Amino acid sequence: MIKGDSSFAIHQNRLLRPANYMMNASVSNEIEGNTLVITARKAKPREIIKAVFYCIDDVRAYEMDSVSDIRLFGSEKELSDELMQDLGFLEKGLKPLNQEEVLRKGLVDILAEDSKGRLVVIELKRRQADFNAVQQLKRYMDQVKNLKGIETRGILIAPDIRKNAHELLEKYGLEFFHLDFEIGNPKAKIKGLQKKQQTIDKFC
Repeated sequence: MIKGDSSFAIHQNRLLRPANYMMNASVSNEIEGNTLVITARKAKPREIIKAVFYCIDDVRAYEMDSVSDIRLFGSEKELSDELMQDLGFLEKGLKPLNQEEVLRKGLVDILAEDSKGRLVVIELKRRQADFNAVQQLKRYMDQVKNLKGIETRGILIAPDIRKNAHELLEKYGLEFFHLDFEIGNPKAKIKGLQKKQQTIDKFC
Protein backbone atom coordinates (compact mmCIF):
# COMPACT_ATOMS: atom_id res chain seq x y z
CA MET A 1 0.00 0.00 0.00
CA ILE A 2 1.43 3.36 -1.09
CA LYS A 3 -0.27 6.43 0.34
CA GLY A 4 -0.19 10.07 -0.57
CA ASP A 5 1.54 10.97 2.71
CA SER A 6 4.69 9.17 1.43
CA SER A 7 4.11 6.07 3.55
CA PHE A 8 4.71 2.54 2.29
CA ALA A 9 3.17 -0.53 3.94
CA ILE A 10 3.22 -4.27 3.35
CA HIS A 11 0.26 -6.21 4.74
CA GLN A 12 -0.25 -9.94 5.21
CA ASN A 13 -3.56 -11.70 4.59
CA ARG A 14 -4.26 -11.51 8.33
CA LEU A 15 -3.80 -9.09 11.23
CA LEU A 16 -4.52 -5.37 11.18
CA ARG A 17 -0.98 -4.02 11.50
CA PRO A 18 1.37 -4.08 8.51
CA ALA A 19 4.23 -6.59 8.44
CA ASN A 20 6.54 -3.77 7.37
CA TYR A 21 6.03 -0.02 7.29
CA MET A 22 8.00 3.06 6.24
CA MET A 23 7.18 6.75 6.67
CA ASN A 24 8.56 9.50 4.42
CA ALA A 25 9.47 6.96 1.76
CA SER A 26 10.68 7.62 -1.76
CA VAL A 27 9.01 4.93 -3.88
CA SER A 28 10.12 3.73 -7.32
CA ASN A 29 9.30 0.71 -9.47
CA GLU A 30 11.00 -1.21 -12.26
CA ILE A 31 10.61 -4.37 -14.29
CA GLU A 32 13.27 -7.03 -13.74
CA GLY A 33 12.72 -9.92 -16.14
CA ASN A 34 9.21 -11.21 -15.44
CA THR A 35 8.88 -9.50 -12.06
CA LEU A 36 7.80 -6.07 -10.84
CA VAL A 37 10.02 -4.63 -8.11
CA ILE A 38 8.73 -1.75 -5.99
CA THR A 39 11.40 -0.14 -3.84
CA ALA A 40 10.83 2.21 -0.92
CA ARG A 41 13.82 4.20 0.35
CA LYS A 42 14.37 6.41 3.35
CA ALA A 43 17.46 8.57 3.86
CA LYS A 44 17.47 9.11 7.65
CA PRO A 45 17.79 6.56 9.04
CA ARG A 46 18.87 4.77 5.87
CA GLU A 47 16.32 2.05 5.11
CA ILE A 48 15.25 0.13 2.02
CA ILE A 49 12.22 -2.10 1.48
CA LYS A 50 11.87 -4.09 -1.73
CA ALA A 51 8.60 -5.77 -2.71
CA VAL A 52 8.94 -8.30 -5.55
CA PHE A 53 5.81 -9.28 -7.48
CA TYR A 54 5.92 -12.47 -9.54
CA CYS A 55 2.28 -12.10 -10.55
CA ILE A 56 -0.31 -9.35 -10.16
CA ASP A 57 -3.98 -10.09 -9.54
CA ASP A 58 -5.26 -6.58 -9.00
CA VAL A 59 -4.04 -2.99 -8.86
CA ARG A 60 -6.20 -0.10 -7.69
CA ALA A 61 -5.75 3.59 -7.05
CA TYR A 62 -8.05 5.85 -5.05
CA GLU A 63 -8.25 9.58 -4.48
CA MET A 64 -8.24 10.22 -0.73
CA ASP A 65 -9.76 13.44 0.56
CA SER A 66 -8.01 15.18 3.41
CA VAL A 67 -10.65 15.43 6.13
CA SER A 68 -9.96 16.82 9.59
CA ASP A 69 -13.23 15.52 11.07
CA ILE A 70 -12.28 11.88 11.69
CA ARG A 71 -14.50 9.96 14.09
CA LEU A 72 -13.89 6.51 15.49
CA PHE A 73 -16.94 4.32 16.02
CA GLY A 74 -16.65 1.23 18.16
CA SER A 75 -13.85 2.36 20.43
CA GLU A 76 -13.11 0.33 23.53
CA LYS A 77 -14.19 3.34 25.59
CA GLU A 78 -17.66 3.23 23.98
CA LEU A 79 -17.95 -0.48 24.66
CA SER A 80 -16.77 0.04 28.22
CA ASP A 81 -19.48 2.68 28.70
CA GLU A 82 -22.07 0.17 27.47
CA LEU A 83 -20.81 -2.55 29.79
CA MET A 84 -20.83 -0.21 32.80
CA GLN A 85 -24.62 -0.07 32.50
CA ASP A 86 -24.97 -3.68 33.63
CA LEU A 87 -22.00 -5.72 34.83
CA GLY A 88 -24.48 -8.29 36.08
CA PHE A 89 -24.69 -9.31 32.43
CA LEU A 90 -21.31 -10.99 32.98
CA GLU A 91 -21.79 -12.31 36.48
CA LYS A 92 -24.46 -12.01 39.13
CA GLY A 93 -23.49 -9.57 41.87
CA LEU A 94 -20.70 -7.93 39.87
CA LYS A 95 -20.78 -4.17 40.40
CA PRO A 96 -18.58 -1.37 38.99
CA LEU A 97 -16.25 0.66 41.20
CA ASN A 98 -14.39 2.77 38.67
CA GLN A 99 -13.86 3.20 34.96
CA GLU A 100 -10.39 3.87 33.53
CA GLU A 101 -8.69 3.30 36.88
CA VAL A 102 -5.24 4.90 36.67
CA LEU A 103 -2.28 2.66 37.47
CA ARG A 104 1.44 3.31 37.42
CA LYS A 105 1.66 1.80 33.95
CA GLY A 106 -1.66 2.01 32.18
CA LEU A 107 -5.41 2.27 32.67
CA VAL A 108 -7.78 -0.46 33.82
CA ASP A 109 -10.86 -0.37 31.60
CA ILE A 110 -13.19 -1.30 34.46
CA LEU A 111 -12.47 -2.00 38.12
CA ALA A 112 -15.32 -3.90 39.77
CA GLU A 113 -16.19 -5.89 42.88
CA ASP A 114 -17.78 -9.33 42.87
CA SER A 115 -20.35 -10.77 45.27
CA LYS A 116 -17.58 -12.11 47.53
CA GLY A 117 -15.90 -8.73 47.95
CA ARG A 118 -13.01 -9.51 45.60
CA LEU A 119 -11.75 -6.85 43.21
CA VAL A 120 -12.17 -7.64 39.51
CA VAL A 121 -9.97 -6.09 36.83
CA ILE A 122 -11.81 -6.10 33.49
CA GLU A 123 -9.89 -5.58 30.24
CA LEU A 124 -11.98 -5.02 27.13
CA LYS A 125 -10.81 -5.66 23.55
CA ARG A 126 -12.97 -4.88 20.52
CA ARG A 127 -10.99 -7.32 18.37
CA GLN A 128 -9.54 -10.80 18.87
CA ALA A 129 -7.53 -10.92 22.08
CA ASP A 130 -3.90 -11.90 21.68
CA PHE A 131 -0.92 -12.88 23.85
CA ASN A 132 -0.19 -9.24 24.71
CA ALA A 133 -3.76 -8.64 25.91
CA VAL A 134 -3.42 -11.49 28.43
CA GLN A 135 -0.08 -10.21 29.68
CA GLN A 136 -1.55 -6.74 30.01
CA LEU A 137 -4.45 -8.02 32.09
CA LYS A 138 -2.10 -10.03 34.33
CA ARG A 139 0.11 -6.99 34.85
CA TYR A 140 -2.86 -4.76 35.75
CA MET A 141 -4.34 -7.39 38.06
CA ASP A 142 -1.06 -7.77 39.95
CA GLN A 143 -0.73 -3.99 40.34
CA VAL A 144 -4.27 -3.64 41.70
CA LYS A 145 -3.74 -6.55 44.11
CA ASN A 146 -0.53 -5.03 45.43
CA LEU A 147 -2.02 -1.54 45.73
CA LYS A 148 -5.31 -2.51 47.38
CA GLY A 149 -4.15 -5.55 49.34
CA ILE A 150 -7.34 -7.41 48.39
CA GLU A 151 -7.82 -10.69 46.53
CA THR A 152 -8.16 -9.77 42.86
CA ARG A 153 -9.48 -11.51 39.74
CA GLY A 154 -8.92 -10.70 36.09
CA ILE A 155 -11.47 -10.90 33.28
CA LEU A 156 -10.65 -10.45 29.59
CA ILE A 157 -13.58 -9.61 27.31
CA ALA A 158 -13.32 -9.87 23.52
CA PRO A 159 -15.14 -11.26 20.47
CA ASP A 160 -12.52 -14.02 20.25
CA ILE A 161 -9.14 -15.09 21.62
CA ARG A 162 -6.15 -16.75 20.02
CA LYS A 163 -5.25 -20.28 21.07
CA ASN A 164 -1.86 -19.41 22.58
CA ALA A 165 -3.41 -16.45 24.40
CA HIS A 166 -6.13 -18.67 25.88
CA GLU A 167 -3.51 -21.15 27.07
CA LEU A 168 -1.61 -18.34 28.81
CA LEU A 169 -4.87 -17.04 30.28
CA GLU A 170 -5.58 -20.42 31.86
CA LYS A 171 -2.00 -20.66 33.12
CA TYR A 172 -2.42 -17.34 34.96
CA GLY A 173 -5.83 -18.34 36.32
CA LEU A 174 -7.60 -15.51 34.49
CA GLU A 175 -11.06 -15.60 32.92
CA PHE A 176 -12.35 -14.98 29.41
CA PHE A 177 -15.81 -13.89 28.31
CA HIS A 178 -16.87 -13.90 24.67
CA LEU A 179 -19.07 -10.96 23.71
CA ASP A 180 -20.22 -9.89 20.25
CA PHE A 181 -19.92 -6.20 19.47
CA GLU A 182 -22.04 -4.30 16.99
CA ILE A 183 -20.05 -1.42 15.50
CA GLY A 184 -22.38 1.25 14.19
CA ASN A 185 -22.93 4.95 13.71
CA PRO A 186 -23.15 6.91 15.95
CA LYS A 187 -22.01 4.40 18.61
CA ALA A 188 -21.06 0.81 19.28
CA LYS A 189 -23.18 -1.66 21.19
CA ILE A 190 -22.69 -4.97 22.94
CA LYS A 191 -25.15 -7.40 21.39
CA GLY A 192 -27.80 -8.63 23.79
CA LEU A 193 -26.83 -6.27 26.61
CA GLN A 194 -29.86 -5.29 28.64
CA LYS A 195 -30.34 -4.24 32.21
CA LYS A 196 -31.28 -7.05 34.60
CA GLN A 197 -30.39 -9.64 31.99
CA GLN A 198 -29.49 -13.22 32.91
CA THR A 199 -25.82 -13.98 33.51
CA ILE A 200 -23.72 -15.00 30.55
CA ASP A 201 -23.31 -18.60 31.71
CA LYS A 202 -26.98 -19.14 30.90
CA PHE A 203 -26.15 -18.79 27.21
CA CYS A 204 -23.07 -21.05 27.11
